[in-house]
Amino acid sequence: MLSTNDVGLQYGKRVLFDEVNLKFTKGNCYGVIGANGAGKSTFLKILSGEIDPNNGSVDMEPGNRMAVLSQNHFAFEEDAVLNTVMMGHKKMYDIMIEKDAIYMNPEATEAEGMRAADLENEYGEMGGWEAESDAATLLSNLGVSEDLHHKLMKELTGGQKVKVLIAQALFGDPDILLLDEPTNDLDATTITWLADFLADFKNTVIVVSHDRYFLDMVCTHTVDIDFNRIKIYTGNYTFWYESSQLMAAQVANKNKKTEVKRKEMMEFIQRFSANASKSKQATSRKKALDKLNLEDIKPSTRKYPFIHFQAEREPGDQILKVTNLSKKKDDGEILFSNVDFTMNRGEKISLVGKDSAAINAFFDVLSGETEADSGTIEFGQTITHDYLPNENTAFFANQNDLELIDWLRQFSEEKDEQFIRGFLGRMLFSGEEVYKKSSVLSGGEKVRCMLSKIMLKHPNFLLLDEPTNHLDLESITALNNAMQEFKGNMIFTSHDFKLTNTVANRVIEITPNGIIDSLMSYADFVKSDSVKEQRAKLLATAAV
Repeated sequence: MLSTNDVGLQYGKRVLFDEVNLKFTKGNCYGVIGANGAGKSTFLKILSGEIDPNNGSVDMEPGNRMAVLSQNHFAFEEDAVLNTVMMGHKKMYDIMIEKDAIYMNPEATEAEGMRAADLENEYGEMGGWEAESDAATLLSNLGVSEDLHHKLMKELTGGQKVKVLIAQALFGDPDILLLDEPTNDLDATTITWLADFLADFKNTVIVVSHDRYFLDMVCTHTVDIDFNRIKIYTGNYTFWYESSQLMAAQVANKNKKTEVKRKEMMEFIQRFSANASKSKQATSRKKALDKLNLEDIKPSTRKYPFIHFQAEREPGDQILKVTNLSKKKDDGEILFSNVDFTMNRGEKISLVGKDSAAINAFFDVLSGETEADSGTIEFGQTITHDYLPNENTAFFANQNDLELIDWLRQFSEEKDEQFIRGFLGRMLFSGEEVYKKSSVLSGGEKVRCMLSKIMLKHPNFLLLDEPTNHLDLESITALNNAMQEFKGNMIFTSHDFKLTNTVANRVIEITPNGIIDSLMSYADFVKSDSVKEQRAKLLATAAV
C-alpha cells in the first residue's frame, strides 16, 4: 500500500495542491487526471520520491518495491537492451553484477566465494534464474524483436527505446507501478497489449495518460486534481467524465428537487455498472460502483473549448480520387507507393501505418504543401478543404510577434474585435489572454488556434494530421465530439484510440508497397485476421 499524509506543494504563491490524504491499495489501477499545469506529473514525482513536497509525507508499506517509468530516453545508451530491462529490479540486477564479478575474478578469495554463494541463493529467491527469459518475453510482447535484445540502447529508434523503458518498469512484478504517459509513441497493437497486461496486474498501478481508451481499459479509480485538492473517485475516466457532467447539469438546474437529482444519478450509476461487466476490470469496478456514495461525486471546475466544424457548402457526389500516388525521401527510401482509392460522401478515413513520416508526407501531398513523385489527386468541384498539419511552427514563426487576437483576425472574413474576442473566448482564451504574443503560446494553445482557423474557413473536407497532439483531455473530448458531429468528409490520423474508433468509418493503412483499405471500425481493423493477411502479402511482394 502507498499513502500520502497531508501532502502539499506550491511554487511561490501558486498552490498546486494541499492537504492530500490518499491511500492507493493493491489490486487497483488509479488514473491521474487534471487540467494542463495542474500537477499530474509532479504528483507522480512526489510519490516516487524524486521531489519533496513542501509539507506532508508519502509512506510505502515496508518490503514493497516501486517501479517508475523512466522519462529519460537516453539514460541507458551504453547498456544492452536486455540488461536495461533487468535494471528495472535494481536489487536483483545489483546482485547479478556483484556475483558475476566474483566469478570472473580468478583471484577471488574464499570469503568472496562464500559471498557469491549467498548471493546466488538470494538471486534465485528473487526469480533471478528466469530474469533474462522474463525480460525477453516482455520485450517481444511489446514489439521489440529478438534481434534487438543484445544491441546497445543507442542503436535503437526513439519508439523502440520507449518500449524498452516500459518493459523495464514492468519487469520483476513491482508492488507499486508509476507510469507517466506510457502510451506516447506506441502503436495501437502495443497499447492494447499494455492495457491487457495492466488490467490483469495484481498489484498497484498509478498512471497519468491523455489516452481515454487506455484509461478506460485499465483504471478502477480516477484521481482528479482540481480545486487545489486531489481526490480519488470510483470508476474509470468515462465514468468520472459522464458523472461529473451530469452533476454539473444538476447543479445548474437549481429548481430540480433533490430526490429527482438523486434518482438520475442512481440510474446513471446502475447503467454504467451494468456496462462494466464487459470490461477487464469488471469485478472490482462493479463492486466499487455498488458501494459508491453519491455525495462523493462533484462537478469539475475544468472548462471544455467549443469546437464545431460547420461546412459552408454541402459536398457533391465527387469527393476525392487518388490514383497511383507515390513519394520517396531525398535518399530514395520509399515512403508510400501504389496508393489508389476513391472517397465517397460521408466517409471519414483514418490513416494508419508504422511510419509516421510516411503519413505526414501523405498529408502534405494531399493538402498541396508538397508534390508527389507520381500519381494524381482529384478533389470534386464542390470540395473546399482545410489542413491541420502535425507541425504548425510555420504558422506562428515570422508573424512579427502578432497578438493572438490579430493572429486569428487574419484568417477571418469578419474583422470586428468583439467577434474575434467572442470566438477566442469559446476556445478558452479569455480576458487579457487575447493579447498574448502568438510566439509564446504553448503547444496546446497553438493547436486550439489552428482549430479556430479551420472553423472560421467552414470547409466541407478536413485533413487532420495528429490533431490531438499537445491537447489536454478536455480539449481532446471536445474535438472528438466535433469530429463525430461533422457532416462533411474527413481524412485524419491520431494516436488516440477512442477518437479514431468513434470517428472513422473507413481505415486505410499506408505502407511503402501499397495500401490496406478496409470498411470497418478501427477496433475491428486492429484485430482483423484479413488485415494481417493483406499486410503479410504486401511484405512478401516487397521481398520479391
